[in-house]
Amino acid sequence: MKKDIENRKDIELLVNSFYDRIKTDEVIGFIFNDVAKVNWEKHLAVMYDFWENILFYTGNYSGNPMNLHTHLHHIRPLNEKHFEHWNTLFTDNVDQYFKGNNAKLIKQKAISISTVMQEKLFQSQKEIHHL
Repeated sequence: MKKDIENRKDIELLVNSFYDRIKTDEVIGFIFNDVAKVNWEKHLAVMYDFWENILFYTGNYSGNPMNLHTHLHHIRPLNEKHFEHWNTLFTDNVDQYFKGNNAKLIKQKAISISTVMQEKLFQSQKEIHHL
């Protein structure tokens, strides 16, 4: 029986299982492996802090994910398909392991963050085309 996301150990399970899927994903894996050239050990530790802070307000994350995604977007343009696929993988992964209010909340937050990132990335792109 599935349980809700209750602590950092649960966050680590969620993050590890999610990125195990990402590493070999045919649609967006290349962004992490070839474009960003992710150092997985460092990235996973940051993601534990990020999602733990998002869900439990721990204050242990101080990065700026928008800066990194903007940088990646300039190297290799990201598109709506990339974000939609990421969202699908993330929500499916949450559903595979967890059920409950926090599981529902982390999916909502992920989609919200993804939506804001897309708006910022693609808005700046539209502004450039209008110049």
